[in-house]
Amino acid sequence: MKAFVIDIDKCNGCYNCQVACKDEHCDNDWHPIAAPQPDTGQFWMKVTDVVQGTVPKVRVRYMLDICRHCESAPCAAAARDAVYTRPDGLVIIDPGKAKGNKGLVDACPYGAIYWNEELQLAQKCTGCAHLLDQGWTETRCTDACPTGAIKFGEEEDLKDLIAKAEKVGPDEETKPRVYYLNLH
Repeated sequence: MKAFVIDIDKCNGCYNCQVACKDEHCDNDWHPIAAPQPDTGQFWMKVTDVVQGTVPKVRVRYMLDICRHCESAPCAAAARDAVYTRPDGLVIIDPGKAKGNKGLVDACPYGAIYWNEELQLAQKCTGCAHLLDQGWTETRCTDACPTGAIKFGEEEDLKDLIAKAEKVGPDEETKPRVYYLNLH
């Protein structure tokens, strides 16, 4: 099964991952994996500044949020005909079958599903499944990360990192496949 491991201490806030995701998905139609992402309003890989401390001792860290590709995905439970889990563990919203199902946005406890008003479609990170199907071994966000803060691969290959990592979010029962290192 595929997983992400994100090391918060290694992220320098360059936003390359967020830009690479936009570059890959805006104006590109990857049916049946994903429809085009809108130019604004959606960040399937979202970088958020987290300011800690007060002046003169301030530290800025960066939190990376993406779909957790949950083993027990609430979005899949909300729309079994429109959301499926691939054999590699990536959770996909079928753009043809999910059209008009705005309830998928509320089904995600992590806030990782966005509503595309123009297409009337719920959308989220696909783990670049279309690229994996073409033989790629990395996602665009991992490929664009200059510090190696984002790792992607088989859980078995990442097991040493996963053993030191934590899961983040409101619902551990979903069994998310995104792990975080160095959350302080």
